[in-house]
Amino acid sequence: MSGSGFFGRAAHFVCPAIALALSLCVIPAAELAGQAVAPGKVERAKVHGVSLEGNLSGDSPDRDVSVYLPPSYSGSPGKRYPVIYMLHGYTDSDDKWMGPTKHWIHLPTVLSRAIAEGRSGEFIVVMPNAFTRFEGSMYSSGVTTGDWESFVSKELVAWVDGRYRTLAKPESRGIAGHSMGGYGAMRIGMKHPDVFSSVYLLSPCCLTPSRRGARPSSGPSVAELIRDDDAFRSAPFGVKIVIASAAAWAPNPTNPPFYLDLPVKNGEARPDVAERLSANALLALLDQYIYAIRGLRGFGFDAGDKDTSIAASIRVLDERLRAYGVPHKFAIYDGDHVNRVEQRIETEMLPFFSKLLVRE
Repeated sequence: MSGSGFFGRAAHFVCPAIALALSLCVIPAAELAGQAVAPGKVERAKVHGVSLEGNLSGDSPDRDVSVYLPPSYSGSPGKRYPVIYMLHGYTDSDDKWMGPTKHWIHLPTVLSRAIAEGRSGEFIVVMPNAFTRFEGSMYSSGVTTGDWESFVSKELVAWVDGRYRTLAKPESRGIAGHSMGGYGAMRIGMKHPDVFSSVYLLSPCCLTPSRRGARPSSGPSVAELIRDDDAFRSAPFGVKIVIASAAAWAPNPTNPPFYLDLPVKNGEARPDVAERLSANALLALLDQYIYAIRGLRGFGFDAGDKDTSIAASIRVLDERLRAYGVPHKFAIYDGDHVNRVEQRIETEMLPFFSKLLVRE
């Protein structure tokens, strides 16, 4: 998970009222970064997701989406660009990563700097807002949270290709993400190699089955006692993760108010629910999608050594891919869950996509 949503103070930016689902709020990258000059710009739009309609969480199917347009975009009307779909982590949102909300990262600045310094080619970069009732969608598919897999891989891609000058083909599309977003990038990327040709994971969560919240107790677990949104918002971070994961991977349309099954009920462990949760761990899914992963143009992932559980899990991913003979880029670096992510994007992820994504 991320937990990065707790970093920084919010500096709110209010867009003009959006009358139509596709209307835009244009935010200059220089203004977002608080710098005199920062090439490129960010546009923010509402995109309607048919795949998200009727979700039992009650989240709006009209999702904010931030789109970074590179420096040459406005002045080169005949030019088309490859696209990176970037997925944020748990508790985060597109406005935290792309501006205007103050956060531990400002992605447009990273992108513009990498381009200016010659580390990266120019890309359109797209980030949907996956902050939900449970503070994150897990980019999965179920009746409680909605079909985020289809929203990202089909509807969002179609919307971007229809509105911007993209190179609308898989070999010119990459997908990446941090933490929960890294999980989503691998889940969606390996299921849709006909849409995305290259995948990069930054500190991806949820590769291995978690026993968090699955231990029996003498009475109802903390997660069981949370029965409304106010209680959820004030719950400890780890408890929120248990509930959000259950919403994504153990939905139950007959169990209000949250419409999910928890791995403990009345203090008793529920192995059937734990199995449903574990089945969504990426390493559990890997064998079924290995042919698709083999067909990718590129697959990369990294994590900080202080991010111990995630670092351990990507070591296992590295071993599994090597056993299958799948070429990939892998690194454990000196860092924690967030402190070097900007640097890794600039020096590793963007050059990775620059080499792999087709520009014609």
